Amino acid sequence: MKKTIAAIAGLLCALTAFAMEKNVTPTNQTNTIKTDYIVLGMGCFWGAEKRMSEIPGVLDVESGYAGGDIPGVGYQQILNHERMLLAGRTTARNHAEVIKVTFDPAQVALETVLAKFWENHNPTQGDRQGNDVGSNYRSAIYYHDETQKALALLTQKTYQQVLSAAGYGAITTEVLPLRNYITAEEYHQDYLQKNPNGYCGLGGTGVKYPASSGQTIQSAALNPELMKPLDGKDLNFAQQLVIFEAEHCEYCKLFDQEVLDNWQAEVPVVATMNINPPTGWALEKPLFATPTIVLFRNGKEVARYTGYNGEKTNFWKWLGFQLLTPEQQKIAFEQGTEPPFTASNLDEKRPGKFVDPITGAPLFLSQAKFNSGTGWPSFFDPIEGSVTFHDDDSHGMQRIEVRSASSGIHLGHVFDDGPPPSYKRYCINGNVLKFIPD
Repeated sequence: MKKTIAAIAGLLCALTAFAMEKNVTPTNQTNTIKTDYIVLGMGCFWGAEKRMSEIPGVLDVESGYAGGDIPGVGYQQILNHERMLLAGRTTARNHAEVIKVTFDPAQVALETVLAKFWENHNPTQGDRQGNDVGSNYRSAIYYHDETQKALALLTQKTYQQVLSAAGYGAITTEVLPLRNYITAEEYHQDYLQKNPNGYCGLGGTGVKYPASSGQTIQSAALNPELMKPLDGKDLNFAQQLVIFEAEHCEYCKLFDQEVLDNWQAEVPVVATMNINPPTGWALEKPLFATPTIVLFRNGKEVARYTGYNGEKTNFWKWLGFQLLTPEQQKIAFEQGTEPPFTASNLDEKRPGKFVDPITGAPLFLSQAKFNSGTGWPSFFDPIEGSVTFHDDDSHGMQRIEVRSASSGIHLGHVFDDGPPPSYKRYCINGNVLKFIPD
C-alpha cells in the first residue's frame, strides 16, 4: 500500500513538473478561491435565497435553520414547535428560517452583502415578515467572527438612520453568534428555480442602504417615491387600485408590460414599491408577495389579487367581479343575455365609442352602429383587433360568439345579415358596453 501511495505521489509530482515546464496548469489542480460566509434570517427563505443569489460575487446560497435550542429538526418540526410556543407548552427557543450566503470577498464586500440583506426585507417587524408570522420568521444576522459582528452592528446603525428618516420604527434584527445551523430539506433549496411560478418576495421597505460611507445620509437618500408610503390624500378615496411591486421582480415587470403600461380602465391605478398602505388607509392583512393588486374603497381594502404570471384573463376577471353588477357578471362570465330592449345605450346615437366595461379598451365606434330592430345594440364592424371569435354550439344552435380581446368577457354573437359594407351584424349585449362620447 505504501509503495502504491508513493508511486502515485511521484506521478503527481512528475505531472506538475511537466506542466510547469510547458507553462500549463495540470487538470487536477485549480486556483484556490478564498471564500467567506454569513448566515442571515429574512423571513421565508425561498425569496431570500433568490434575491441574495443575484448579488455578483455570491457563490452559493443555501436554505437552512439556525439560532434555536432544538437540534436535528426539519421544516415541519419547526412549525410544530412554533405552535407549542404559542400555546405555552414550551419555552425552548425556535430556529429561524435562514440562508447561508457563501461569497468571494475578492468580488463582493461583506458590507455589500449586508446592505442587500437590509434592503430586501423589513427588519422592523419583530417575529414576522410580511404575511408569515412567528419567531421562526424573525430577522437575524448570525456571525462567525468578531469582524462580522462589528460590521453587522455598524451597518444596522447606518440603515436605522435612513429607515427613521423614511418614517419606520426601530430595527428588531437580532445579531448573534451562529449556533445550531441545520441545512434545510432538499425541496427547499433553489425553490423558486424549481417552481418558476412561485411569487417574488416583497423586496423590503423600498429604503436603500446609503451608497457609501463617504456620503452623508442626505446625499445618499432614496427616491422619495420608493421611501415613503403613498399619501391617501393624493388618491381617489372612493375607489383606487394600488399595485404593490418590488425591485428586480420579473413578474412585476411582466404585469407592467401586459397590463399597467396600457391601462385604460375607468378605475384609477397607481404603483408603489413601498409595502405599506397609503397614509390614512388600511390593508386587511399584510402583503406577502409581489405584485399584489389591492382595491381600496373609502380608504379600506375590499379585494386583492396576489401574484401574476401572465394570466391577463384571470386578472381582468377578478377586477370584473369587483366592478360589474351581478347582471353584468352573468353576461360577461356566464355567457348570459340581457332581455331585448333593456340596454340603456340601445338608442345611443351620439358620436363616440363603446368600450369594455372592465379594461376600458375601445370595441365599437358609434358610426358603425345601426338599428337592427332586434332589441340589442348592433354594429356592422368592430374596431380592428378589439374582439375575438369563438364557435358556440349552445342551446342547439351553431353561432359565432364575440368576446372582448382585452378582457376575454362575453359580448354577444355575430351574424351574416347585416348592412354593407361588411354585411355583418354584431349583436351585442348593451349592458357590457360602456359608452364614451367624443
